[in-house]
Amino acid sequence: MVERGPVDRRWRANYHVCVNGTTEFMSPSTHGFVRVSVCVPRLKVADPRFNVERTIELARLASSRGSSLVLFPELGITAYSNEDLFHQDTLLDGALDALAELADESHSLASVVIVGAPLRFEQRLFNCAVAIYRGEVIAVTPKTYLPNYREFYEKRQFASGRDAVGNRISLLGCDVPFGSDVVIRAA
Repeated sequence: MVERGPVDRRWRANYHVCVNGTTEFMSPSTHGFVRVSVCVPRLKVADPRFNVERTIELARLASSRGSSLVLFPELGITAYSNEDLFHQDTLLDGALDALAELADESHSLASVVIVGAPLRFEQRLFNCAVAIYRGEVIAVTPKTYLPNYREFYEKRQFASGRDAVGNRISLLGCDVPFGSDVVIRAA
């Protein structure tokens, strides 16, 4: 059993700093932490329009609750189980349109939003995490380890991020860092 002496509550007086009516000490960011939200929207297979609408709803909610980073599922823009539909231009173009809509909607969000989408790069298809902040795609990270056992046949649809030669991708009119070694630094 650990014995404790009387609780010294003087620290509250020393660190209880108010800024614009809020208690700065009680904010996680004061101590180097950020609030992260992991969101799992209801999805429809091969329906990027429906999926991005659900994604935007949850991103807005997470941002309004103070999240600095909002994460969505792998391939959440198209859904994971599209199999050979991943090679259809209609689906891939729909995914790009959905990313453009999400980027446009992100202007009003204070959070970095990371979503999963299939992207063409160097004449191959990659399973990517796309980071979006204040209306811009800021980075793209391709999946490097592709499982190919039991119900997983990702090597049939996607190239590994290790196979990418270039380190920048043109996406939504911007030249964006691309790779598994991309680091995003908060300002």
